[in-house]
Amino acid sequence: MTQSSRDRTPAGDGRAVSPRDAEAAERLLSLGRLTVEGRLVQASNATLYCAVEWEGLSAACVYKPVAGERPLWDFPDGTLAEREVAAYAVSEAMGLHVVPPTVHRDGPYGPGMVQLWVEPDPDVDLVALSRSEDEAIRRMAVFDAVVNNADRKIGHLLPPGDGHVYGCDHGVCFSVEYKLRTVLWQWRGKRLTREAVEALARVEEGLRDGGALGRRLGELLTEEEVEATRRRVELMLKHRIHPYPPEDWPAIPWPPM
Repeated sequence: MTQSSRDRTPAGDGRAVSPRDAEAAERLLSLGRLTVEGRLVQASNATLYCAVEWEGLSAACVYKPVAGERPLWDFPDGTLAEREVAAYAVSEAMGLHVVPPTVHRDGPYGPGMVQLWVEPDPDVDLVALSRSEDEAIRRMAVFDAVVNNADRKIGHLLPPGDGHVYGCDHGVCFSVEYKLRTVLWQWRGKRLTREAVEALARVEEGLRDGGALGRRLGELLTEEEVEATRRRVELMLKHRIHPYPPEDWPAIPWPPM
């Protein structure tokens, strides 16, 4: 189940925080009082809809406690929340801002991931958007290649209606093995845009010895996963094309929605 599966609006009496105000959103998500208001019952892992309030700021958010993660055969237990935070760190380092502000913190059911809620525009046809050549979707495809996203479904796209597109559910990213599985293959083999190359260059710089991104990912991922991320970026910068689907791994997630 995705964030768009229920009609939600930010709760609380304070000033609502926009996902574009990353600094304020991170403070709010990190320090605010979380109040659980519901659960997205069809989600694979425990996914709680919450209100968060702090010093006159308020928002709706998603809280995924580590205790509610289901074991996966191909990812270490109890690591999905940290992978979601790592995906946000990469999104910010790239300058693409395709992941809503996301933090790792303690909550009512223990430590977990907390992410700002983004309400998608109900008038946007997500299927048509996912099949389009919209530049916002192309940015998402580049981001997914960097983080090695193994689960980019159509319903994981969050277009708020202002031309930007956010994405959610990045718990199964950063595998050392090539596991890119996505509905966004329309650019496979095509040349990367200049914007994409510049975004990749920023990540490459951030992953160099002592780089801020490398230090942050080192807190969230294994050394091997950080190194694999660096290699993916280097490969994309070398060939400057969108990657092709893996030959030994399903190319599209199921169900694709």
